[in-house]
Amino acid sequence: MKKIGLLYGQENSFPQALLDRINAKNVNDISAEFVSIDKVIQGIPNEYAVILDRISQDVPFYRTWLKQAALEGTAVINNPFWWSADDKFVNNELAARTGVNVPKTALLPTRDLPENTTGQSFRNLVYPFDWATIFAHVGFPAYMKPYNGGGWKHVYKVNSAEEFFAQHAHTGQLVMMLQEAIEYDSYYRCYCIGGKYVRVIPYDPYEAPYQRYLNKSQGDDDLEGVIIEQVAQLNRYLGYDFNTVEIAVRSGIPYVIDFWNPAPEADEATIGAENFEWVVETAANYAIERALRQLPGTDNLTWGTFMTHAVPGNQTAIVPGAKKTAAKKSATPGEKKAAPAEKKAAVKKEPADKKTTSKKAKAKE
Repeated sequence: MKKIGLLYGQENSFPQALLDRINAKNVNDISAEFVSIDKVIQGIPNEYAVILDRISQDVPFYRTWLKQAALEGTAVINNPFWWSADDKFVNNELAARTGVNVPKTALLPTRDLPENTTGQSFRNLVYPFDWATIFAHVGFPAYMKPYNGGGWKHVYKVNSAEEFFAQHAHTGQLVMMLQEAIEYDSYYRCYCIGGKYVRVIPYDPYEAPYQRYLNKSQGDDDLEGVIIEQVAQLNRYLGYDFNTVEIAVRSGIPYVIDFWNPAPEADEATIGAENFEWVVETAANYAIERALRQLPGTDNLTWGTFMTHAVPGNQTAIVPGAKKTAAKKSATPGEKKAAPAEKKAAVKKEPADKKTTSKKAKAKE
């Protein structure tokens, strides 16, 4: 009997629905249950052929345990080694190499010195930082958000250098990105499972959480094929089994806004009954698919084409054959600014903090 285990946290509707769906399919020698851990000892394997991870981003203990499980032959969804290595900025760089369009983005040093560091820890960082070039490249308005953030936290819209410095003064030890704001005609949130199953959902990031997922009729059918192709290609390149991608369409061209969501929301009340049904059914079928092809004692992880192309020493400047694809212009009226896949935050109209706690913080502004 091969077991499919679900590792989860505070969510409720999706975990139970997924287990019930897998078990209701009555596939020979396959069952599903919630993961149970009572000890972790080096060299002692776990009992799961497949584990779907929904929580290790918040629990380091789980992440390390999943790596051990993967080394023992468990097919972990998503690959815990890759998920530990990447971030939003790295993924944005990699996405551009697949031929999709991404917003102009810059990585920013922390406003305050990280713990256990001094000014001498940053001898290789030039003071002041070249803000003028960064601002000229990204442009305003722009969005500032953590390079590895989630949960819609610490995201700011800034319209000028003055607003940028005022907001950056409150970011403390967070490493931030400054990203171009895309003027969009239509916006989509897309679930991708197995690098091949894609659901394109019209989405409004400015609405309240329970009203963001829109009806299919509010999208543009002419765009769907292009979006499906790009979303699937991007997830295969990065190696994600279960992910969401947010896309803003400007003048008929899709721009990938955010795609570092390997434990995407799947609550029925939030995403709606039809989307929930698709996610549960597709995730159940994919977990069974992985269990059927899992081979004990071997590596059963998904390694993206970026890794499989790079490991032999091949050039990763761009995926072979990749090209930028333009779709027909969306018929959705009106033009909006794309919020990053984070919480839309109003810019606080307060002056930048002039009292800095370190040479680094003062020099940067």
